Amino acid sequence: MFRRLLLLMPLIAPLPLSAQDRHITIASTTSTEQSGLFRHILPIFTRETGITVRVVALGTGQALDVGRRGDADVVFVHDRAAEQRFVAEGHGLARQHVMFNDFVIIGPAADPAGIGPEARPGHIAGSRDAAAALARIAEARAPFISRGDRSGTHAAERRLWQQAGVDPISGRGAWYREIGQGMGATLNTAAAQGAHALADRGTWLSFRNRQGLRILVEGDARLFNQYGVMLVNPQRHPHVKQAEGQRFIDWITAPAGQAAIAGYRIHGEQLFFPNAARAEPGG
Repeated sequence: MFRRLLLLMPLIAPLPLSAQDRHITIASTTSTEQSGLFRHILPIFTRETGITVRVVALGTGQALDVGRRGDADVVFVHDRAAEQRFVAEGHGLARQHVMFNDFVIIGPAADPAGIGPEARPGHIAGSRDAAAALARIAEARAPFISRGDRSGTHAAERRLWQQAGVDPISGRGAWYREIGQGMGATLNTAAAQGAHALADRGTWLSFRNRQGLRILVEGDARLFNQYGVMLVNPQRHPHVKQAEGQRFIDWITAPAGQAAIAGYRIHGEQLFFPNAARAEPGG
């Protein structure tokens, strides 16, 4: 029997790594998934590296929590302050820029708060001031749908309300509603209720159920939307696939990955702009 086991051992020995299923898990935002970006770039990465990718798409806050628990190998999100805390607390390794786009304020074409480029006299027609636009929405008690999900978009929205000098929670249940869901659900709710929302441009461009919604405010520098990527700290979570996860980070921040991002378009319009080699404006 012992001889037989010795003869069988070569047959049951572990396969070399190249012959095993090589995969990583990325905790990311709903915007990278719902915009269709991952459907475009991940097959390219897999063809070039042989590594498959499983995506957990959540709001940025929740995606970072997944990383804190060690339930992902890579975190790819868009809330720079929260990302820097994640690294400072030892949950992730060095954060790197990947790409950017911007946020837009969308709302009913009739523009009940008078914030769009064709606003009524005395309103802020053509203004790029996002905080002033939110102040007008609050003043008019015009319906506003918030993600309310600790996402990067939700964090950006809260900063804008603060800059507007408005506490929207006081309007909860009247004109302000938090739904605790992703960007797609937020836009669907806004479309159904004829309400305003803050959206990332990538998801907006890929969103089909617009009904009477349109972009009312864009172009404010405060609407800049930077994405970053980090490897989950393998010293805290030894099961993290460090080599494969770092391979993805190296690829997405190198010319091949950056070109894949730039090549993703909808109706000829580019959704994300690679900037791994550049610093974010102002820092």
